[in-house]
Amino acid sequence: MNKYIVVNHPEKWEVLAENVEIISAQAYLTNPEYSRLKKVRIFNLCKDYSYQSKGYYVSLLAEARGHMAIPTVKNIVDLREPKLVKIVSEEFEDVIQKSLKNIKAPEFTLSIYFGQNVAQKYKELSAMFYRHFQIPFLRVNFVRTNKWSIKNIKAISEAEIPEDHKESMYQFASQYFSKKRYDTPRQNIAEYDLAILVKQGDPAPPSNAKALKRFTELAEKMDFYVETVTPRDLSRLSAFDALFIRQSTEVNNEAYAFARKAQQEGIALVDYPDAILKCCNKVFMAEALENAGIATPKTVIVHKNNTHQVLEITGLPVVLKSPDSTFSFGVKKAGTEEEYKELVQQMLKKSDLVIAQEFSPSDYDWRIGILDNKPLFACRYYMAKGHWQIYNWDAEKKDDQDGNADCLPIEKVPPKILEMALKSAKLMGKGLYGIDIKEVNKRPMVIEINDNPNIDFGVEDAYYGDQVYIEILSALKNRLKKGEI
Repeated sequence: MNKYIVVNHPEKWEVLAENVEIISAQAYLTNPEYSRLKKVRIFNLCKDYSYQSKGYYVSLLAEARGHMAIPTVKNIVDLREPKLVKIVSEEFEDVIQKSLKNIKAPEFTLSIYFGQNVAQKYKELSAMFYRHFQIPFLRVNFVRTNKWSIKNIKAISEAEIPEDHKESMYQFASQYFSKKRYDTPRQNIAEYDLAILVKQGDPAPPSNAKALKRFTELAEKMDFYVETVTPRDLSRLSAFDALFIRQSTEVNNEAYAFARKAQQEGIALVDYPDAILKCCNKVFMAEALENAGIATPKTVIVHKNNTHQVLEITGLPVVLKSPDSTFSFGVKKAGTEEEYKELVQQMLKKSDLVIAQEFSPSDYDWRIGILDNKPLFACRYYMAKGHWQIYNWDAEKKDDQDGNADCLPIEKVPPKILEMALKSAKLMGKGLYGIDIKEVNKRPMVIEINDNPNIDFGVEDAYYGDQVYIEILSALKNRLKKGEI
């Protein structure tokens, strides 16, 4: 397997490793030769992993390209979630107390380089943190009151490593990059009660009140205890055996924290944190679809150096999408070159990368529901009144915010549409997805892969009725029975 270390400035990088090529983050993100590589492991040592930074996108696109990334986006996001840090603190309690018992100072900092510390006595503690977070350079700050607890955990850059640690770090790096296997955290397996996560005031809830009621009624018949939980109930999640997310999902909202904690604690769930990370970022989606040879409208990943080339590929009008836009929020259409320039500059201030897509008008979008790689329902969503999208959040009347929909049997879906939907869902892994496909001049194109798709009473269940709810609940139950959390 080919190995690449990705850093911001390779010319300043002093770590030497055999059979590992050092490249820049900019090159990895924008040079097409790297997107075509197969059997690749990416060691992301960028100086910044913050959301939508180059470091974040290196791991995101590595996963989209089928490259094995360390750290993964999931590892990066975990560091920003205080609640998850608290979980780790509790989980590692015994090892923390044992490792730090002889320290007299009220505070202690543990620096971890590729899973090791310069002091041998902290070997077990360092390895434990690395297995969990998979961050190459990690700094953990502890405080002591009546016992030791974690104050914070953060990734650090090579520039932040003290000079007297660097010789050891180079040695650890050499050992690390020569390995063939890299530790991953274990997860546990649990048992049988269902939490359904909903959020009051959600601007685009994935299930209406009647659908939630039907999920609850049918789940109870299937021997689930059901409780509706809210974002404030994260600390209670451990009491449940299964989690079904019916809140709008974003990387930065509570739904991801719930999904990640559920996965860490062996709780069966729909949907997985990986699905949220991948589907909520249009950059990942564009790269993954292109790599898989799945047709989409002409698409360009826009960065500050190629804005002048975009319209040559997409033409006008052009659709611009924020990487984390959902339910048509953060999706804009530019009709002129001036409008394009203005919009793209605004969007690049918030994210290093933006998606530009050829405008592909149609009367409706297909929505194919896929559950664990099997078709669940099929709908046609029509455009909102007088609008180019199925949602028009600026409509004066609430009834005009979305278009009509019809639901039909899966066998009535054109085979090329169904085949494309199944192939697209497979890219994202096991879970519940809604694949949006347009037909333009009889040519199907994937517009979106949605995690956490709508299951609304009277819409997605209009043809198959209760069977839609039962299939989802059965999937959760099967995960528990088989231990496939």
